Amino acid sequence: MAGVLDGIRVLDFGRYIAGPFCAALLGDLGAEVIRIERREGGEDRGMVPVGAAPANEPMGGGGAMFIAMNRNKLGMTLNPAAPKGREIVRKLVATADVVVANLPPRVLRSLALDLDSLRAVKPDIILTTVTGFAAGGRLSHKHGFDGIGQAMSGAVYLSGTPEQPIMTKVPWVDFGTAFLSAFGTLAALIERGKTGRGQKVEGALLRTAIAISNAMLMEQAATGVNRVATVNRAFNNGPGDIYRCRDGWIVTTVIGPYMFDRWCEMVGEPGWTADPRFVDDQARADNGGAITARMTAWCAERSCEAALADLEKANIVAGQVYSPQQALDEPHIRDAGLLAEREFPGIPGTVPLAPTPIELSETPGSYRRRAPLVGEHTDEILARLGYSAAEIAALRADKVI
Repeated sequence: MAGVLDGIRVLDFGRYIAGPFCAALLGDLGAEVIRIERREGGEDRGMVPVGAAPANEPMGGGGAMFIAMNRNKLGMTLNPAAPKGREIVRKLVATADVVVANLPPRVLRSLALDLDSLRAVKPDIILTTVTGFAAGGRLSHKHGFDGIGQAMSGAVYLSGTPEQPIMTKVPWVDFGTAFLSAFGTLAALIERGKTGRGQKVEGALLRTAIAISNAMLMEQAATGVNRVATVNRAFNNGPGDIYRCRDGWIVTTVIGPYMFDRWCEMVGEPGWTADPRFVDDQARADNGGAITARMTAWCAERSCEAALADLEKANIVAGQVYSPQQALDEPHIRDAGLLAEREFPGIPGTVPLAPTPIELSETPGSYRRRAPLVGEHTDEILARLGYSAAEIAALRADKVI
């Protein structure tokens, strides 16, 4: 089955998560993606190691993050700063539709990967960049990682306790930026189809984090409420917390009067439906300590399975808090195709890879190739550009590739 982006070529100069995963999503949809990295391999190859790196990969090659971020890509090595390397970049750009590069603006300019330089080679090119802080402010020149977006958006401050802010271990800012960058790239491709013009797509970690945190920032601006962290208890509804059962933890969220009425009946507090402390979602959140105490006592008498069964019977949203192993063991995750077993050199057996995280009924994403080894497809790509075997050998001798 043809992919949505069949015939689109993407050059991926990205590293770590936001840029590479954006390019991987485009690859899932059928684009030909070429990952271009330094001669010894990218520094992101060994992230979250799960297997032995091949002997010729000094940066490591058995990283789970790398395997996930770089599926459906060809891999080539290149020194784009060398004169002959610049020539190869120009030849690649001339054949490409999209360049993905989560590099600082000054680095883009130094490598002739800024929009003006790319347009001089391919006028309708689309440049997708990712920065830490977004252009136009006093911090635009700074580098950034996921945790900076989490921290500067207010999200970390409101997690954990007032004494100990907590940053989530799942890099949601990086992944959110990758999703948005892929979304922007698709929009730019649609616009190019209408007008013939390319453009720059700029994702930014802080922009993503601020967008996701917008409601709580709006609340602060409008009300001056000055919220502080309440561990897992919700700020704007109740019950909304993580509760301990006899054999584990569950999470439940109650929103609106009808669900709250059913919850009150379930826990044996029918009178609370008329209690002025719990008149609406915000009042229930403001008096959430009493609600959490009651739900905690109710859960303490039950197993997770029993509690979840009662909550489902009452039509209340709830789920169990899983460890990573429990998530792997959950039959629904496999039955729904949320993980698929894949092989990678140096890893015994297989690893569970999450496929394209959106389902299209007619043109679904597909897994066509594993993440590349260092320089695995360099000769193939250069040959397609017209380089002979002797020229490729000379480039390798000159340490251009």
